[in-house]
Amino acid sequence: MDARRQWIALCTLVRREVRRFMRIWTQTLLPPVITTTLYYLIFGALIGPRIGPMGGVPYIQYIAPGLIMMSVITNAYSNVVSSFYGAKFQRNIDEMLVSPMPNAIIVLGFVIGGIARALCVGAAVTVVSLLFTDLTIHHLAVVVSTAVLTAALFSLAGLVNAIFANSFDDINIVPTFVLTPLIYLGGVFYSIEVLPAFWRSVSLFNPMLYMVNVFRYGVLGVSDVQVVGAYAVMAGITAVLFLLNLYLLERSSSLRS
Repeated sequence: MDARRQWIALCTLVRREVRRFMRIWTQTLLPPVITTTLYYLIFGALIGPRIGPMGGVPYIQYIAPGLIMMSVITNAYSNVVSSFYGAKFQRNIDEMLVSPMPNAIIVLGFVIGGIARALCVGAAVTVVSLLFTDLTIHHLAVVVSTAVLTAALFSLAGLVNAIFANSFDDINIVPTFVLTPLIYLGGVFYSIEVLPAFWRSVSLFNPMLYMVNVFRYGVLGVSDVQVVGAYAVMAGITAVLFLLNLYLLERSSSLRS
């Protein structure tokens, strides 16, 4: 399959993915906006003044980057896991696997679709954030690169989940019992500096911590982790997940049963 046909295949797959989540925007784009608004009303407006400043900034401003990243992470993951498993359940994925289209194009198509939804939701949540607090971007390149890299990472993670899933219940296990706890313990609502030394060290093994803090650094200029090291963690996990997905598409018996 030559490069021109691969490009056409990739664009077609991405266009299908974008149309899918835009067609049901009331289920894909609107709920995160409502949820984030509730977070701001409860944690920011009501509880925030009692907590006081964190990281040298007002609490409601401190949690804003974390809430944006939380929306990016959950939507990138859920978009790919639901879309790929839907194609797998309806046996549409068989047509892709037997076509001349390389597996890398299949992976990229679903991942770019996940990134597109994550960035759309992230932009909408950012607009909501501006209604509650002032956000001045300190490092635009850091903000954009972190959002895209994080969305790619969790799109790939969602694809792994979808490949292994054998029922619709299986695609909800990881987000409920793994993803959600890691997000809430990843510094969205607090700085790890307020934790005891032991739990601060434990938190460093949570990859969410690096994504949230680098994004917070790009927006507010404050971070609990080293930015360069955090980029290395994110890029390393993304590369491993990409290679894992290529292997699974090639070897997974569940896709060919």
